[in-house]
Amino acid sequence: MQGKAAISTATTSLVFGLLADAGIRSHFVRQHGESGFIARRCEMVVIEWVTRRVATGSFLKRNPGVKEGYRFTPPKLEMFFKDDEANDPQWSMEQILAAQFKCGGVVIGATEANIMARTTVTVFEVLEKAWASVDCSLIDMKIEFGVDMATGEILLADVIDSDSWRLWPSGDRRLMKDKQVYRELKDVTSEALLEVKRNFTWVMDKLKTLMSPPRARVVVLMGSPSDSETAQAVHSTLSRLGVPCQVRVTSAHKGTEETLRILAEYEGDGVPTVFIAIAGRSNGLGPVLAGNSVSPVINCPPLKADWAAQDIWSSLRLPSGLGCSTVLSPEGAALQAAQIVALSDHVIWNRLRAAQLNTWIKLTQADRKICGENS
Repeated sequence: MQGKAAISTATTSLVFGLLADAGIRSHFVRQHGESGFIARRCEMVVIEWVTRRVATGSFLKRNPGVKEGYRFTPPKLEMFFKDDEANDPQWSMEQILAAQFKCGGVVIGATEANIMARTTVTVFEVLEKAWASVDCSLIDMKIEFGVDMATGEILLADVIDSDSWRLWPSGDRRLMKDKQVYRELKDVTSEALLEVKRNFTWVMDKLKTLMSPPRARVVVLMGSPSDSETAQAVHSTLSRLGVPCQVRVTSAHKGTEETLRILAEYEGDGVPTVFIAIAGRSNGLGPVLAGNSVSPVINCPPLKADWAAQDIWSSLRLPSGLGCSTVLSPEGAALQAAQIVALSDHVIWNRLRAAQLNTWIKLTQADRKICGENS
């Protein structure tokens, strides 16, 4: 189909850009020209990893009795051995481990297979969240992995375009924008190919809108400038996640009217806001904010060793009718605020989900290393 290479390359580059922003590592480096991209050299693992949210297509043929539209929660993960002559048979995790594939000098064992499995589901969830932001359902998708020839690292290594997934705008199969449109053509006419091309272009254009800046923010209110160390720790964590954050100084005890004026300033501009109150000794800041706002409020008192046991109760023991929480760790308070923002912002949700994946991968690799040293 004329022009498909350029559309597929642009689509792939946009997808990998979105995944990189979230924090998912891959072979992709950058687009090169209209129909190519530069990638890290990988030796491929001959397994296709498929994630499904909705039962359709080949899954229904392999699982008689399951109705189309059945929703998998959690997403369904399947693996297929890449063998065209055998029509890419479905494999179990046990078969993958028994095969002992060696790629890039790395034997694919349980650790490598589990990393690919968990990464597959995370990639799906990240893209699913992104597509949902424009009212489009990601139904299923397939990806592949390779071993970086220079580092031995397992990397997402594939082309991800309209041949890789099923996309149903508004969750309606009749509006599908993926390769299935081509598969279901009765006659491959020039007019039909033009319609397929329009669908693929629609996907490419929509992807350009999926990296919008966060719509919400976090406002950190300090009771005094002496609380700046805690506030800076909160700000640093939020900055790493790309969550807009502002820091202010106000005392609910010594300047109640000013505190309420600052609160009204942020509530009045229409931007969804999470407040983090950092106030030592007698914390009136968090409760005053919570008592005069419907926005989420998180207490993060800067506790000192000499008075911590007494001061903490002003954050924990609140008057009735107040819903502000208390988080002692500045990083924890920032992460809770980011999670609240992520409820309505897929970009922040994706960064949090990818961070969880990367933490899990590091722990898994560390465990294998220690097991190897102890054996």
